[in-house]
Amino acid sequence: MSFSKPTSLGVIACPGGEAFADEVTSHLKSIYRRRFDKKVSYISRLYNMDREEVYRQANFSNDIMSHRVTGVGDGASYRSPSFKIPCKATRFANGEIKSEILRSIRGMDIYIVQDFSNNNPVKFFGSEEDVVCSINDHLMNLFVTIDAAFQSGARRVSLVIPTYPYSRQHKAKGREGLTASTLGRIFENMGIERIITLDIHSKEIAHTFQKLSLENLHASYQILRQISGNINLIKEDLVVVSPDTGAIERNKFYANSLKKPLALLYKERDYSKLTRSASDSNIISAKLLGDVKGKTVFIADDMLGTGGTLIKAMKLIREMGAEKIICSVSLPMFSGDAVKHFDEAYAEGYFDYIVGTNAVTLSDEILNKEWFFSASVSNLFARAISRVHHNRSVSPLLDNSKMIQRMLKKR
Repeated sequence: MSFSKPTSLGVIACPGGEAFADEVTSHLKSIYRRRFDKKVSYISRLYNMDREEVYRQANFSNDIMSHRVTGVGDGASYRSPSFKIPCKATRFANGEIKSEILRSIRGMDIYIVQDFSNNNPVKFFGSEEDVVCSINDHLMNLFVTIDAAFQSGARRVSLVIPTYPYSRQHKAKGREGLTASTLGRIFENMGIERIITLDIHSKEIAHTFQKLSLENLHASYQILRQISGNINLIKEDLVVVSPDTGAIERNKFYANSLKKPLALLYKERDYSKLTRSASDSNIISAKLLGDVKGKTVFIADDMLGTGGTLIKAMKLIREMGAEKIICSVSLPMFSGDAVKHFDEAYAEGYFDYIVGTNAVTLSDEILNKEWFFSASVSNLFARAISRVHHNRSVSPLLDNSKMIQRMLKKR
């Protein structure tokens, strides 16, 4: 495998995952270009060679080792890999889906990208009509693509799924299924070795797998970098508030990284009531353990569905005297009428703005809201893919505390 031209690395996008896959692929190209330029500079200084000659020698070595018998580009410049594998998805009249890979991937290390929370219309091959896919449609798209990859001779298949499907069904309170772990076992049985995801709802899910590896990335650095463009995180009179007991570990990390106090919003719920919209929450009562009066409040959560819980929390915190309220959500799904309810909450002054990530493909309507900012995690996933592909440790990407400290010192 060549350092400069990793021809065995391929990225396939399922219907719905194209936008995120394109961004990840773009970052992969930049990563390998920087690495190659850095290596060329090092060899040029070490052996007192001209850079152009180093380029020629590197390309010569690649061509000698390659199975190709024809030229593949200029011998004196960097040759950027394509990474993206063309794939055709067809949806038949009865709803069945077929995935067809349009280039040989035999012996390759394949990463399949799917965005389960993408509610934007998806276009299938041979159809003029765009289709809005449900999470189950996206799941079936992924299944047939995985099967197509293995049938095409892929050496290894990994999944890049920023939003892990059914992640909230990870513990049973009664006679109910543990669908999150069931899906993991299905992926294992299909031959998947690794899943790369973002801020999974519960770490307990990974404990149910036998061989499958779960790389759970975190968007804390990217989110704080976005926020730091608006406020001074060091000088600001800021308090981190956990919206519930389930998010305490995440918010404790932010509080420790920013060296700010931590507060907890304790909520009692009626679990017999099903939450379907932001105005129909199952929260009975809430109490705040901490002080927010006259302070800037930072709330961090992993996902935003209908938003009812978050809106209630922000309203309560504002009533307790918070001067400014900032919320971060790694997976901003905005289910149902969430956007309308957040518009109303913003108009009533419940919060200042929300920072999400591009791990979920959002509509232009949401991206253009004055109360919403998006932090990109595409480069984070690209670096994870590159490290896994070259059998390097992913640990530096899983703990963002050092990166956050370096950023705060620069700011």
